[in-house]
Amino acid sequence: MKQIALDIGLALGQSLENFFPGPNEAAHQHLSLWVGHEAAQRRSPVPVYVWGPEGSGKSHLLHAAAAALREQGAQVGRLDADTPPDQAFKPEWAAVVMDDVHLYSTEQQHTAFNWFVNAINPEMGEPRPVLAAGLLPPAQLSLRDDLRTRLGWGHVFALQVLQESERRAVLRQAADARGVFLSDEVMDFMLNRFSRDLASLMQLLDALDVYALQTQRAITIPLLKSMLEDL
Repeated sequence: MKQIALDIGLALGQSLENFFPGPNEAAHQHLSLWVGHEAAQRRSPVPVYVWGPEGSGKSHLLHAAAAALREQGAQVGRLDADTPPDQAFKPEWAAVVMDDVHLYSTEQQHTAFNWFVNAINPEMGEPRPVLAAGLLPPAQLSLRDDLRTRLGWGHVFALQVLQESERRAVLRQAADARGVFLSDEVMDFMLNRFSRDLASLMQLLDALDVYALQTQRAITIPLLKSMLEDL
């Protein structure tokens, strides 16, 4: 059966609390401890790199850690494949987030290396960490050598995609948090007809929740089909 890729474009709130770790507990626990309020005064500047296939939660962990720092009043620099490459490092940043490093252009690699150097430059103040993510382990990245070396210098975590039972548990938990009932039949339909990566499934659930509220109907397979016809 052909699966449908979903791109509804709804923003999904990503936090360390709503990340379902499954086999990725080590990375989740490390970042949860690292961003904790009690760790603020002794936060390690050692970089963290997480890697794994699409849908394994790399971006979720990075964005959640950055969001936690911002909630504490810190400023965070961010670089991804869509960021213009001529961005200067800012001394007021408490940390730097680099997402999808495997997609960086030559110019973006230059910017990433510059940010790495400045993050530990004593003239810029206290050393700050770099949190990065990519599709491959550092040694296999097609990046300039000095950047690849720095990405692999600190803590490196390999992430795995959740199994179907774990994806079901996440969907159930997310539905319960929204106060909506998600039947087994609807969940089967979602998992069999749509992209199975967790980010897409969560976007679908968000869209269903909004559509159900707008139409004042329960979440059912006919409602899901109706929503897709209206997109």
